[in-house]
Amino acid sequence: MATRYARAAVAADKDGDYDTAIQNYRKAIDTLTKIVKMYPDSPLISTYLEMIKSYEKRIQQLQNDMQSISESGPKSSEKKDVLEDIVLTQKPNVKFEDIADLKDAKQAITEAIIYPIKRPDLFPLGWPRGILLFGPPGCGKTMLAAAVANEVNGYFLYVDAANIMSKWLGEAEKNVSKIFKFARQKTEEEKAPVIIFIDEIDALIGTFSGEIGGEVRVRNQFLKEMDGIQDKDKKFHIYVIGATNKPWQLDEAFIRRFNKRIFIPLPDKEARSQLFKIYTKTLSLSQDIDFDKLVEMTDGYTASDIRDVIQAAHMRVIREFFEKNLGNGEPRSISMEDFIEVLKIRKPSVDPLYLKRYDAWYEKFKAL
Repeated sequence: MATRYARAAVAADKDGDYDTAIQNYRKAIDTLTKIVKMYPDSPLISTYLEMIKSYEKRIQQLQNDMQSISESGPKSSEKKDVLEDIVLTQKPNVKFEDIADLKDAKQAITEAIIYPIKRPDLFPLGWPRGILLFGPPGCGKTMLAAAVANEVNGYFLYVDAANIMSKWLGEAEKNVSKIFKFARQKTEEEKAPVIIFIDEIDALIGTFSGEIGGEVRVRNQFLKEMDGIQDKDKKFHIYVIGATNKPWQLDEAFIRRFNKRIFIPLPDKEARSQLFKIYTKTLSLSQDIDFDKLVEMTDGYTASDIRDVIQAAHMRVIREFFEKNLGNGEPRSISMEDFIEVLKIRKPSVDPLYLKRYDAWYEKFKAL
């Protein structure tokens, strides 16, 4: 939901409809703020807070710019410093072991990033610098990228459309150039690896009917910058990780630049079992909980769906606790009946027919 609001804000921003842009940025902020309050222990809290900060800055800038917009372009004091919004000063608190299953994806990322950083001398032919994570929403793409940031001692840049796009002619592609210039500077001067994570990358470099010149220029600038870091004669430790739910909207020129293209599927039986154990480890469960049955009942559910199911079951207990005891004493443990009742009204968020499209695209562009 926050992503939808942010996209709507960026679209209105580009069209010059600043009132609508501000409204949607605020809705995105409200949604992310609710997530932060509902999931205070989420490993992605720092990422959400950075996004909130980014949108708040853009709202303030738009409010200032609405008073005086010059056709010749922004004054130096009005220009958005994109690096302030995307360079995460605090890394997300998530590691590979916190992510259920996805063994192939973890192995591919380890081989492409972790090994070359530790022993670049073992890679005379260079190493992959572009990694595309694709698959249904809610299956762990962002979590994987966040885990990479903790595996390397370097910089992690979180990029989305709201960070990059600007109403000023030429500013968006300058933002792209500034991001890669920062990355090259850090890896050359400090010898530090830089991870550039682009969430919902199709919103930035996908191909759409009716697009305007700004999108084309941004796409071309990304191509130029990615070609620059692909130079095998230079031992850059700059990595671009893109995540998308719609890989078929990416231009084939971009697809080729992502040396690794990794499918993040719906969690299988083993992964669902791990997810239930991970998400319930801090909760009080009754002895009648049958995890094997819950795993069977959640076939086709995403990792996010399973977390929502567990949260809903917990909420049943909390609701009953306050209604019957007015918040006095301690709530009962979550029972199997709680889960069964929740699963009656919470269905998978991904249409099985939609999954066939991922399979077809993966067969065409597979690159592990």
